[in-house]
Amino acid sequence: MPASSITKFYLHNLVVPLLLAAVVFLMFDLTELDRWISNQLLDPATGQFSLLHDPAFEKLTHKWPRILPNWTGEAAIVGSLLSFIWPCLAKHPDALITRGLDASRVTPALRFTSAHRRDFLFVVAAFALSTTVIHYLKSHTGVYCPVETTLYGGAEARVEWYENLRWFSKAGEGRCWPGGHASSGFTLLALYFVALRHRWQHARKLLVGILLIGFVYGTTRVLQGWHYMSHTFWAGIFVWLTTWATALAFYGREALQAPRRQGDAGRLCLSTHLAQEQRHDDIRR
Repeated sequence: MPASSITKFYLHNLVVPLLLAAVVFLMFDLTELDRWISNQLLDPATGQFSLLHDPAFEKLTHKWPRILPNWTGEAAIVGSLLSFIWPCLAKHPDALITRGLDASRVTPALRFTSAHRRDFLFVVAAFALSTTVIHYLKSHTGVYCPVETTLYGGAEARVEWYENLRWFSKAGEGRCWPGGHASSGFTLLALYFVALRHRWQHARKLLVGILLIGFVYGTTRVLQGWHYMSHTFWAGIFVWLTTWATALAFYGREALQAPRRQGDAGRLCLSTHLAQEQRHDDIRR
């Protein structure tokens, strides 16, 4: 692969997110832009965030949306576990349990999980590592949420993350930077890298959709006063870098960068299906 293509790969996936981080730091962390945005959301009559204690808004935007990343992660765990079952059953095609699964038409699903074991394991690892990174940053910066600070009626002082960063110890009780709810939406970026690996023609549309989900998740918490806008951008940056690095470790650069050609997706699906059917026939013989 030409050196220019390799450079473009790292430019798009590493350099651009780092440049975005620099922009967010300069525009938000070193200015009062975050506070200015939050001030526009205050109720003039009460001086408080009007949606802060709205139970319907809380349920609709905070409780229910968790279902999407939670179910995705749980499905990946189940798929990973099931992926180890079919190879064991395939060694004993005449066993009663194998015949029973064949009769119930469960074996195609088991063969699917086995064929995509690396993808399921990648999603599990990407979710786990992204969550770990976000929790590490939260506990080692000790940043309090806007409504917890004296700026908006709370008892804690406002502190920027870079002023309170502790690499090897917890920085305090604050747990607001980066945005946790936004990061849960951005963890779905793992699905984008799976789609990219399999040359799915709608991978870029999926990427845009996931970025919008993470942004919406984060913005709803800004409206309630639980986060500043920059917290959403930081969550997206850290989750992207973590997920991309995990994908690079699982799949390699070439698998994530190989050019997409017309008809690739159809030929890949057909060849995979035929190979699986051939293996199944061989086992039955």
